[in-house]
Amino acid sequence: MPFPLNSPTPCFIYFSLTSILLIVSHLGHIIGTAADDNSTIIGAIIDANSRKGKEEITAIKIAVEKFNDNSKNRKLSLVFRNFTGELYQAALTAEELIKENKVQVIVGMDTWQQAALAAEIGNQAQVPVLSLAASASVRPSRQLGRPTLIQMGSNVSEQIRCISAIVHSYHWRRVIAIYEDDAYDGNAEMLTLLSEALQRVGSEIEYHLPLPPISSLSDPRGAVHQELLKLLSTQSRVFIVLQSSLPMATHLFQEARRMDFMGKDSAWIITDSISSFLDSMDTSVIPYMEGALGIKSYYSKSNRPFLEFSAQFQKKFKSEYPEEDNAQPGIHALRAYDSIAVITRALERLASDDTNTPNMLLKNILSSNFSGLSGNIIFEGGDLSNSNSLLFRIINIVGKGYTELDFWTQDLDNPFTREGEDKNRSRNTTKVLDGPVIWPGYLKRVPKGWEMPTDAKPLKIGIPAKATFKNFVKVDEAQIEPEKKYTGFCIDIFREVLKILEQNYFLPYEFHPFLGTYDELVDCVYNKTFDAVVGDVTILATRSKKVEFTVPYAESGLVIVQVTSEKRHKAWMFLKPFTKETWVVTGALLIYTMFIVWVLEYQSNNPAFRGPWKSQLGTALWFTFSSLFFAHRETIRSNITRVVIVVWLFVVFVLTSSYTASLSSMLTVRRLDSNVIDIEWLKATRSVIGCDGDSFVREYLENVFNFEGAHIKNISNQNQYHGEFQSGNISAAVLDLPYAKIFTSDFCKNYTAGQPLNRFGGLGFAFQKGSPLATDVSEAILTISEKRILKELEDKWFPGSAECSATENDELSLGNFWALYLLCGATSTLCFLLFFLCLLIDFNRHQPSGGDESVWMKTVQLVHFFHNGQTEIPNERLSNLSSCPTGDEWISARWSTVSPSYAPEPPEASPPIATMNSRVSPSDVPESLETSPPTATIYT
Repeated sequence: MPFPLNSPTPCFIYFSLTSILLIVSHLGHIIGTAADDNSTIIGAIIDANSRKGKEEITAIKIAVEKFNDNSKNRKLSLVFRNFTGELYQAALTAEELIKENKVQVIVGMDTWQQAALAAEIGNQAQVPVLSLAASASVRPSRQLGRPTLIQMGSNVSEQIRCISAIVHSYHWRRVIAIYEDDAYDGNAEMLTLLSEALQRVGSEIEYHLPLPPISSLSDPRGAVHQELLKLLSTQSRVFIVLQSSLPMATHLFQEARRMDFMGKDSAWIITDSISSFLDSMDTSVIPYMEGALGIKSYYSKSNRPFLEFSAQFQKKFKSEYPEEDNAQPGIHALRAYDSIAVITRALERLASDDTNTPNMLLKNILSSNFSGLSGNIIFEGGDLSNSNSLLFRIINIVGKGYTELDFWTQDLDNPFTREGEDKNRSRNTTKVLDGPVIWPGYLKRVPKGWEMPTDAKPLKIGIPAKATFKNFVKVDEAQIEPEKKYTGFCIDIFREVLKILEQNYFLPYEFHPFLGTYDELVDCVYNKTFDAVVGDVTILATRSKKVEFTVPYAESGLVIVQVTSEKRHKAWMFLKPFTKETWVVTGALLIYTMFIVWVLEYQSNNPAFRGPWKSQLGTALWFTFSSLFFAHRETIRSNITRVVIVVWLFVVFVLTSSYTASLSSMLTVRRLDSNVIDIEWLKATRSVIGCDGDSFVREYLENVFNFEGAHIKNISNQNQYHGEFQSGNISAAVLDLPYAKIFTSDFCKNYTAGQPLNRFGGLGFAFQKGSPLATDVSEAILTISEKRILKELEDKWFPGSAECSATENDELSLGNFWALYLLCGATSTLCFLLFFLCLLIDFNRHQPSGGDESVWMKTVQLVHFFHNGQTEIPNERLSNLSSCPTGDEWISARWSTVSPSYAPEPPEASPPIATMNSRVSPSDVPESLETSPPTATIYT
């Protein structure tokens, strides 16, 4: 049936529909590309399949819609490109957006390498490129030849500094760096930054483990397992995950927990590349990371702009991605939103008559200065300025979530601070995190970050099997029990250290005797054959480069040991037994005793102490001095004098005995002869010296003192030294200071050690580099030293010889005899006071009553009374005085006392008069005198 003329044919209808669709499509393209001058086209290169990309796309759409709704003069258009290809395709995608879609700004990119390639194309077309990826470069983009590249993400170097601050705060010495390799060596600079930052705080990277890109793996879990097997041979258990995608991080922590890499004494630190997804991560995955510390970019969640954005984001995100469980926005969404805010603010600053040129847009973008959702937006050299006072939050993953521990700032003195805390206010813990921290395995203390010994894998400790001096380490193969099989000073110190360490953790161990030199034993710790060395190992600079030493428990230094010879004594050697103070006090006591004896004996009418003054002084001095040698011959009449002399002779006996013993000891002490104490003398005379061949001493003598090897004899046993000396095979021995003390203590009569030729670091225990046990053992050694346990062990293993101790003598000081001096002086003084009291009584009895003489006259009379023995009272006869006691007797009853100076010349008919200084026998008295009583006349 023919169609009517006015009815459209099917071809016409088809043509019309096609035309309409083309027109609509063209109009949509014009709208999408913003052909009008007031529209700015923004190109976005984002991985739409990842969580990060989904957040960024949603945030960018919200920002564009908000600007278009509020702006009347300018509009924004978006052109998205889903980028999941190879790295080089980033440049192709950027070129396509610029040439075909005429974009004026490019945002996005997941990695810094992608952003760098896109910026190369942007430089040619003068199109700004805003990168949302974190930068690993420490230099600004403009210095790298990319003036159009603008960095919106945080710089990885700041996260590296935060990691090093955490490592330093917990004193971890070695770490393992783990990262997902991007196959373009993009992590090399990040590893370099981490290594330099750790070195500044005294730590280092023991091993770095690159994981293959997850996109290239058919079995990610198996691949991760194979890589983690490489860590079984490492000692460090501080793992730092520098860079990883969320799927790779999930497999990593699942395998790490299954292989017990997240057990006790392990520590894990994750960067923002993982922790930024904790808010949106599947809650079933988070428990695998429990105990890890995370670095999370800081942004405020309490301000009004964020709350408004969060509400819009959650609504839009849920509608577009219903498959996602969590709709909370993360730092990536905030940075994407702020990147559009940077562009819109730059557009608003363009004047109405300015053309929208790339140069003007780039200039306005770089001059941005406002507060965005992710923080302050200020650019320096093309990179986002780190002007925020709080850069990162330190979080602790617990259960299915995380807790915020602290905040990291750029303040080197106080890197960790709580939000809102006054930075000027002091803090008790300025360099540690504000806990409490839940560590892997629910460890209550800070992890050692080291593979700690267990019963199945105890600490392997090497000890010298054949030590030269058995006092330090001795291995008795005949014994089975470890307590008896391994003995010595060093072994006892280690066991005391274990008692202190067991208060914090258990440390199983086993000893392994080693046959070889001490340098070889240290090398066994360096190559990880042994975990530690317990023994008399000298701390040297060359050894410290290989192992970690504890604090020394004994001093060390080379000394020369030689046969002793008598030393020429000085001329005044006889004065050495007593100190100067002792000599002075002894002399003073001698003079004082001499005075007391003279006074008492003079009044006792002892003819030996009578006569001229010079004779009396000489007699008293001779008597007292000769008593020092018990050679006195004078007769003592007074009993009081005898008391003084008895005490004095006792003091003399003690003094002379002590003097003789001390002087004899000094004269018999052996001293090293002056012509053999110099090392240069031994070299000049080509003397043969002995030393421990297994120690460092031989090599040290050859390299430092330039001794010829032929003149050095190896000695492997301490008892061989004496035999080599006796046989004349060696002239001297060069020993480390502790060994020299032992040897000279055993043979103190025969050998003497000189002064140390030099000093070394002492004797200590050796551990592997970075081992935290070295620090713990050092603290324990200091503890047992402060508690005198170390001194008790020294006395146990190095007891002093009784024979050697007997030869040790010092000058006898005043403190050695003060009790004797006090006894002698007090006795003499009491006797003198007793004598003086009797003298006063006698004097008062002979004084005439009613006398009113002055004090001076009485004193003079008392002196005369003492000098003459008694005084005459006028008009009284001697018979009246004969009944007075004359003490010992003051004068013999048979003689009269006459003062030689006052007696007149007797008449010729008078009988002879007996004076005090002469004794008359009865046979010399005439008969006439026998019948008449003698008279004594005293002239006063």
